[in-house]
Amino acid sequence: MALVSKQISRATQVAGRRMAAVRPAMASRVSRSARLNTVCKVHKICVLPGDGIGPEIMEVATQALSVAGGKEGETFEYKQCLQSNAVLLAAIGGYKWDTLPSAQRPERGLLAIRAGLNAFANLRPAIVPRQLADSSPLKRELVEGVDILIVRELVGGIYFGQPRGFGTNEKGERIGYNTDVYSEPEVERIARVAFEAARKRGKRLCSVEKSNVLEVSQLWKEVVIRVGAEYPDVELSHMYIDNAAMQLLRNPKYFDVIVTGNIFGDILSDEASMLAGSLGLLPSASISGSGPGIYEPVHGSAPDIAGKDLANPLAMVLSAAMMCRYDLAIPKVADRLEAAVNAVLDAGLRTADIYKAGTPNTRLVKCSEMGAELMKHL
Repeated sequence: MALVSKQISRATQVAGRRMAAVRPAMASRVSRSARLNTVCKVHKICVLPGDGIGPEIMEVATQALSVAGGKEGETFEYKQCLQSNAVLLAAIGGYKWDTLPSAQRPERGLLAIRAGLNAFANLRPAIVPRQLADSSPLKRELVEGVDILIVRELVGGIYFGQPRGFGTNEKGERIGYNTDVYSEPEVERIARVAFEAARKRGKRLCSVEKSNVLEVSQLWKEVVIRVGAEYPDVELSHMYIDNAAMQLLRNPKYFDVIVTGNIFGDILSDEASMLAGSLGLLPSASISGSGPGIYEPVHGSAPDIAGKDLANPLAMVLSAAMMCRYDLAIPKVADRLEAAVNAVLDAGLRTADIYKAGTPNTRLVKCSEMGAELMKHL
């Protein structure tokens, strides 16, 4: 297997090991799932294609999932109901809904799903395979070998805080306001997820906040330090969000694991994902430790290319692989999906987001072509 294959496979498998390390409550659930699978091979998947490019990439992922599952005697039942074994989500939102009241926008529904499933921990790996380092907008020497895991708190902070809304100030001027709030237990549980992940990696954790300005960040830092006392083998550092955003571009190899709140994690994870040159290669998992997880690509709905057959479906397929490995306990299906992704990249196939003109032995393909090539390797 070529080097890129090894690194992409390592990206998904290492991310999975980190997830297993931080999900003690899930171990018994996986065991139960494994026992059930010996009796019933039908896995109920809540499929949410969503908006923009979502339907295009979801079609590729579900086709690949069905083929890979069939090779291993597994069957998938796709439904749009949260009473499922896992949730496979493509993309939500788009510019055309920006003029709607906030409560009516698609993104509010996504937040409600995360909160309803208590999927409080979002794990986003940002790994740059050697063979794709030239796709990065940064110099190869800066990004080659980058391996970062961002642990983002997902169901608290400013996206969920109350009060929120619109009003009028004492001058009669219209205002909009939100509340960034975290409780100690919320910070404690995400901190432990991050410390456990760091313990299984390079034993370095950087907590990102804005404690020089925000009281909520002061509480965050205080709690993270307290939890850190339980992990003397993990080196803990702190960084303000503005500096962290700069260092991700200036010196990304400094970071091992980053833990941060909802809005800061939203920004940093997208920035870190671009170190690899595209959001189209990176999966993510949102976990609770008790209920079904949400598996989705890092990228958004990309409405500007929706319906043009230009999307990269690989992150969606890799998200399905993560779902198979860690929620459904069918790692052989995950292996097949990851191997197919490895194979198309080894073959030099590139969608527009990861294609660089003049790179030897590469070929520009459309979303549907990438999907067809994936099927050949399954």
